[in-house]
Amino acid sequence: MGRIRVLSDTVANKIAAGEVVERPASVVKELIENSLDAGATDLRIEVDSGGRRLIRVADNGSGMLRDDALLAFERHATSKLSDVKDLLSIATLGFRGEALPSIASVSRLLLETRAAEETTGAAVEIAGGKILRCDEFSRPTGTTITVRDLFYNVPARKKFLRSDQTELAHIASLATHYSLAHPKKSFQLRHGSSQLLDVTPVETLQERVYQVFGNQVLEELIDLDYVERELEVVDAEDRTMRVFALRGFVSGPQVQKMNRNSIFLFVNGRLIRDRLLLHALSSAYHNLMPPACYPFALLFVDCDCEEVDVNVHPSKTEVRFRHGSVVHDFVRDAIRDRLIAARPASSIPVPTQPQAAADLPFSDFTQRIENQRFEPMPSIGPETGPERMEDLPVYTLHTTTLNPSAAPEPRFGFEPVRSTSVPDTHGPLAQHTTEAPQSLSALSDLRPLGQIHDSFIIAAGRDGLWIIDQHVAHERILFEKVLRQQAEGRVERQQLLMPILLEVTAGQQIEYARIADELERAGFDSEPFGNRTIAVKGAPAGVGPADIERLVFEILEIAESELRKVSLDDLRRAMAASIACRAAIKINMRLDHTKMEWLLNELAATDCPMSCPHGRPIALRYSTRDILKSFHRI
Repeated sequence: MGRIRVLSDTVANKIAAGEVVERPASVVKELIENSLDAGATDLRIEVDSGGRRLIRVADNGSGMLRDDALLAFERHATSKLSDVKDLLSIATLGFRGEALPSIASVSRLLLETRAAEETTGAAVEIAGGKILRCDEFSRPTGTTITVRDLFYNVPARKKFLRSDQTELAHIASLATHYSLAHPKKSFQLRHGSSQLLDVTPVETLQERVYQVFGNQVLEELIDLDYVERELEVVDAEDRTMRVFALRGFVSGPQVQKMNRNSIFLFVNGRLIRDRLLLHALSSAYHNLMPPACYPFALLFVDCDCEEVDVNVHPSKTEVRFRHGSVVHDFVRDAIRDRLIAARPASSIPVPTQPQAAADLPFSDFTQRIENQRFEPMPSIGPETGPERMEDLPVYTLHTTTLNPSAAPEPRFGFEPVRSTSVPDTHGPLAQHTTEAPQSLSALSDLRPLGQIHDSFIIAAGRDGLWIIDQHVAHERILFEKVLRQQAEGRVERQQLLMPILLEVTAGQQIEYARIADELERAGFDSEPFGNRTIAVKGAPAGVGPADIERLVFEILEIAESELRKVSLDDLRRAMAASIACRAAIKINMRLDHTKMEWLLNELAATDCPMSCPHGRPIALRYSTRDILKSFHRI
């Protein structure tokens, strides 16, 4: 007898479930996507014990015919594909027909559905992949799927689940994501008797962001509006024009997160994780934010279905772009241009009255999850293994404040719904209680008052008091100046009376040979001088003789650590940042009134006055409103 055998449908479905159903949130994702594909406008999600004991998703979509309800549990049975060519133009969230049979093979599932063209509905009950019953009954149009005892017959998989609280956080994050992607639909999420999410239909994405995150977060975000561009894409055969669009919200460089948990990415309405888009986002903030920090971003990329392949991951959370470099540059440039136009300013945090521990600014949603009481799961049978109770949330839904110096971030949560629209900030308030969005465009109107410790310029403006770090401000000015001069081929140089001889390591000598042309382009006049020695005869103007040696070694370290993983343009920007830092005005340096005015005017003329090339904030604003509040005037 041969060794190769064909697996049974039961085993095959359990293997497929291992790819599609990773945790309770995976079930919720597949069911939500099916509801959205069915045209539902009202989705209600109910879970218990973090989704282990119960997951129920009810919708008012088109529903299914009785025969289709049975056929839906056959592997690869789908209404969304009929030909292999359809894979090139997938416009639905689901398409493989694997979700329902995979979920049914590792749970006790009940499907209740009714199509508009039938007078009665159908109920199909399945346990462990085996159909138990199929009945007719009366119900409204739409579909309700109830999943109980997830992984009851696969105890090995059950052992890898986290605590109920962590699994609930994943489900809540998923529901939040899709509620953001579909603002004109209503979403409800309940855990036991607690209502965790309840958002009603709204007209705009801005209103949905307010519903989910609250007004404080919304005020810190920059609306990307709607950026649409027709770009040329090149194939092996021809050149064609394709339309790409980007919309959503991003935070200013002053909002710095320590992880990617506040980044929400969608492609053609599909929730994804994509390295290409993450890199494009990071590139947009390059030289505006420290490398280890991340912004808040809610991005929607829309393009022709033929431009993106969604059939590259079992759970459809990853995609592959046909013209990745075009999409990358489009997203990067669109975000960068918007940041330059907005020029968001950092605010000085206003002290508040001390709060009790119970009054920390966690959102109601966070508190509701934190306060959930999870009962032990009843034993399903002798196969059930012990529960894993590690309380280690995998990622954050969002934070209730975008100010990194404010109170500690909660693990996950969003603001409760108080309204279905953005609050009116233009009511009959006092003159200084409503202000325009914070913008560094006000720099050109500032009047310098003096310095603090000969390091920080104090300036008055129409919208409040400003503090400017003179070193990083001059660093930003010089950085953009060096980049312009390099692009135009007219870098200002200074020749040294005596060459500076630098002894380098073997590795540094290799890197020097690799970037010698770039050093010349940056303003250095240098050449090899014997074995493992470099002679520097000239340097960029403004760099003091004492800094030239350190600057060259710094650039060699940049080349050694970054040249193999970043673009040539990134290397040039890193070199320009080092040159600007060494040539900039230092702290503890007294400036007269004329020099302070010159510095502010030059800073106002830069493209990105928000941050120095290394990502540190340049200016802090103490608004008139905050001053009035601090003195109890309002």
